[in-house]
Amino acid sequence: MTIKVLGLSLYGPLAASTRYRLTQYAPGLRRDGIDLEVRALLGDDYVQKSFAGQKYPLMNLLRDYLDRAALLLKQGRYDLAIVNAELFPLLPGLIESRLLRIPYIYDFDDAFFLKYRLDRFKRVSFLLRNKFNPVVSRAAAVMAGNHYLARYAKPWNAATHWLPTVVDTQRYLPRPVRREDVFTVGWLGSPSTSVYLSELTEPLAQLGLEGPVRLLVVGGRCAAIPGVEVVNLPWSEATEVDLINTFDVGVMPLFDDEWARGKCAFKLIQYMACGVPVLASPVGANVDVVAPDCGLLAASPAEWLNGLRRLRDDRALRQSFGAAARHRVEQLYSLDSTLPLMAETIKSVAAGR
Repeated sequence: MTIKVLGLSLYGPLAASTRYRLTQYAPGLRRDGIDLEVRALLGDDYVQKSFAGQKYPLMNLLRDYLDRAALLLKQGRYDLAIVNAELFPLLPGLIESRLLRIPYIYDFDDAFFLKYRLDRFKRVSFLLRNKFNPVVSRAAAVMAGNHYLARYAKPWNAATHWLPTVVDTQRYLPRPVRREDVFTVGWLGSPSTSVYLSELTEPLAQLGLEGPVRLLVVGGRCAAIPGVEVVNLPWSEATEVDLINTFDVGVMPLFDDEWARGKCAFKLIQYMACGVPVLASPVGANVDVVAPDCGLLAASPAEWLNGLRRLRDDRALRQSFGAAARHRVEQLYSLDSTLPLMAETIKSVAAGR
């Protein structure tokens, strides 16, 4: 008998969290007797406008909320639901957690429990600062994208599982490319995470004084850096893997704050799956993902500069790190490695119903 699951994502498939936390699992789950149907609250139009810094029309937002409310009226057609991030932004958790009358799994890959404590939500913080506590506690199970998030959820829900955000290693593959004589530092992300690139300005400027260096920014935007060829490119699912394969090193700088500690190091996993060595801030899941044999960690401008120099000057080290990185992703951060846990969790919740 097929288990019918309603995946309630916050954003449409253009958002990485939707593609990699939910939709990529659908084919594998189907082979295991589980039918996962993913429905977004805010579709790709919202995501595109958000990335472009444009406002989303209020009437469209109202329509989206009404569409989700109508969907919830039909929830009895499903055996259980997976809630990614939140059902309705700005709705108190005590209400949201009771809108689902079927068992649900709560899934998150960012520190959403901090969202309504940020300054931009200070007017409603008194009402929403602890929104996610009842949402997590009433869930039949929780899937947390990293150990920091799992530590938050565990006291509220004993059925908390670590489920990292992973890639399909049949798509993310190392591919030989024609190399240029320019050391290429690559970064993959979105406009909202481009702010972290400021951590690289000083070390890259110094590196630029020593020889040709390129910073390839995919999906975000970086301001000019003296002595560095900065190339800003749009993100596309069709070109993503090919671009990663042009990186000599993939970087993931972060600020050391609570929000960044909730990040799931997904950029690193994407680079590593393509056999690219990595250099990252020792913050949050970065520390878990970057093993000593597949990359380096840098906590200061001096450490970033030394790490970049080391990887620039030692091609054999880059190749060794890249091979080990690919193997690590296959073992721990691949769709093949996490699909059984996803299927087992769903079956357990369905059986408990």
